[in-house]
Amino acid sequence: FKMDTTPESYLDLFPLDAIVYLTPDSENVLEDIDPDKVYVLGGLVDESIHKQLTLRRAREQSLRTARLPIREYMVKAPNARNYHSETLAINQVFDVLSTYYETQSWPAALRAGVSSAKGYVLPETAEQ
Repeated sequence: FKMDTTPESYLDLFPLDAIVYLTPDSENVLEDIDPDKVYVLGGLVDESIHKQLTLRRAREQSLRTARLPIREYMVKAPNARNYHSETLAINQVFDVLSTYYETQSWPAALRAGVSSAKGYVLPETAEQ
């Protein structure tokens, strides 16, 4: 993938109505990728998860938000720690989005980017 980097803020580069801030805390489910939108991966480099932080940041900036459709396509897998998290690393979100863009399949995309260590699996995997 070709990427450009800049010290400028996405708020200065794109119209607010074109930006969708991706955060696991959003009530809105990302159903499709719109090529006319700019998707901000709401990631933090931190060892702990700060609930609602990226959602608050997006709301402060008056941005539309969405979350990946993990709950809609995956199930909670039984595990010893009873651990289930929809919070993904930036590279995992990128893998999900790029796979979905190529395949137009959320199950394929989520399989590519969501590690079973997160406690979620596709239904057919849970049955095995």
